[in-house]
Amino acid sequence: MLTRTELANMFDYTLLKPNASKNDFKKLCMDADQNGFKMVAINSCQVQWCKELLKDSPVHIGAAIGFPLGQTTIEVKVFETEDAIKNGADEIDYVINITELKEGNLAYIKDEMRRIVEVCRKAHVLSKVIFENCYLSKDEIREVSLIAKEIKPDFIKTSTGFGTGGATIEDVLLMKNTVEGACQIKAAGGIRDWASCKAMFEAGATRIGTSSSFEILRGFDEEMGSSF
Repeated sequence: MLTRTELANMFDYTLLKPNASKNDFKKLCMDADQNGFKMVAINSCQVQWCKELLKDSPVHIGAAIGFPLGQTTIEVKVFETEDAIKNGADEIDYVINITELKEGNLAYIKDEMRRIVEVCRKAHVLSKVIFENCYLSKDEIREVSLIAKEIKPDFIKTSTGFGTGGATIEDVLLMKNTVEGACQIKAAGGIRDWASCKAMFEAGATRIGTSSSFEILRGFDEEMGSSF
């Protein structure tokens, strides 16, 4: 059974809205620091600002790369990854090129993953590969998971939260069973309460991407019989 502190430290607290203000990011960082969340998940242009806000905090800065469509070249994603790390990112979440996957170009997906993970590994930064499962068949999810099993990013991730669907238990189980421990699973997209969060953990996720951290913690506290 998780403690409240352990649960909070499994959240990537997310603010990826295009119209978010500086005050919104300031609040995001303060909330993450005060509640012991693992990471703030932000677009790469906000990395330097949030890093400064959290310079005395253990909270990680997570940069979203090629977000949310994944439709930039490998070279652009690599540059964006390097730039985000230079500006203070501790973790990188990048979106695969779904078009190339749909075309069956697995060599492209493998090369993209290898190059981005390599940059992260050299910089001692965590890497996460976003599949965007709502657009993929089960066979395609399995194919990318097999590539990840070989390349070994730190995490593979279900969704951006901007697609037509979010994390499902079926997909988390499929990803987990395919990689067989070679990487961890991050569930993201549509996880807004403790019941859905708990189900993702039970399926094998070890990190949760959400903008509803407080709602999830409130449900956890209610179940545990304590006050929020």
